[in-house]
Amino acid sequence: MSLTSERLDRIQPSLTIAISTVARRMIAEGKNVISLSQGEPDFDTPRNIKDAAIRAIEEGQTKYTDVAGTPALRKAVAEKFKRDSGIEYKPEEIIIATGAKQVLFNAMVGTLNAGDEVIIPSPCWVSYPDIVTLADGKPVLVPCSQNNGFKMRPEDLEAAITPKTRWFMLNNPCNPTGAGYSAEDLRPICDVLLRHPHVWVLTDDIYDSLVYGGFKPATIVAVEPTLRDRTLTVHGVSKAYAMTGWRIGFAGGPVQLIKAMDKLQSQSTSNPNSIAQAAAVEALTGPQQTVEDMRKVFEERRDLVVSMLNQAPGMHCTTPEGAFYVYPSIQGCLGKTSKGGKLIKDDEAFALALLDEEGVATVHGAAFCYPGYIRISYANATEELREAMTRIQRFCQGLH
Repeated sequence: MSLTSERLDRIQPSLTIAISTVARRMIAEGKNVISLSQGEPDFDTPRNIKDAAIRAIEEGQTKYTDVAGTPALRKAVAEKFKRDSGIEYKPEEIIIATGAKQVLFNAMVGTLNAGDEVIIPSPCWVSYPDIVTLADGKPVLVPCSQNNGFKMRPEDLEAAITPKTRWFMLNNPCNPTGAGYSAEDLRPICDVLLRHPHVWVLTDDIYDSLVYGGFKPATIVAVEPTLRDRTLTVHGVSKAYAMTGWRIGFAGGPVQLIKAMDKLQSQSTSNPNSIAQAAAVEALTGPQQTVEDMRKVFEERRDLVVSMLNQAPGMHCTTPEGAFYVYPSIQGCLGKTSKGGKLIKDDEAFALALLDEEGVATVHGAAFCYPGYIRISYANATEELREAMTRIQRFCQGLH
């Protein structure tokens, strides 16, 4: 008899975490490795947020909180949604969880029955399909080509919807491509959703503060308020506030759905960390200048990385609207052999050879359900990125 369940056997460990682990092991062995594989800002958590956490400890805010989060944080989240996205939620329509990933898990486990379908545009974050699978749902991946900016076309969404469709899941801006949806982009998608009232919407907007070139991201409920009663708006403090390790995510949605997610959370993790919740209140309500400062640096890094990648033979990189990733095509490198004698048969072989021969860790596109590409995070120091891009150029120049 197998130790693990059939449900668990249907998924695999996160490939972004797996590759970062290999890179860290190589670094521990004394090898010169630049890791561009993990989605984590290299900036430190701002001082005012750390101070809020210290105060919370000293004031004894170390007890259990409400499962769905402290009243103060739920109120702060509601104010954040109104301020930044133009949508209104009451505190009882908000849930706080141990990272945005738990929000997604709670939503899927709490609503999916066996065989229910979830439409996911691909390329997509590695965890979306596996979370759906764990919840006994069926991920329906809809390819979104580079020719369309890696964005979902309304006609493709329409074609993917069936009577079994339960959710449409959208990441805006997107991990891994950085593609962002404006209000103009979302309008025809909302029109499709209006024609299919049985389909719920999960919009993961966690990168919406990190956008560039004057791009203005939008969110589903702001574009089409009548979809509010079947939309879950997901967010968190990890990216914009450099708080990945604090593990605070949140969402706004209909009370019935929030209560269902609260019920599930009460029997799994219970409340998120009380100290981290206090820090998140300060992040959302305190000075926001550090977000803008970080955004400006990321924009400079994006431009550097895109420019240097497009000088690498066999690679083609579009300019993303947001997040801190690029998703270059390596089609011109496939079928060739590296200087070290490795056949570049696919994107995984490319990523492994690049790591082995040049010490640059990336993530292969197949991990994001869209092969032929690699994901590069530019959440690294600028000079480190310049060196990494130089190594990638050298690696591609050595292919024959």
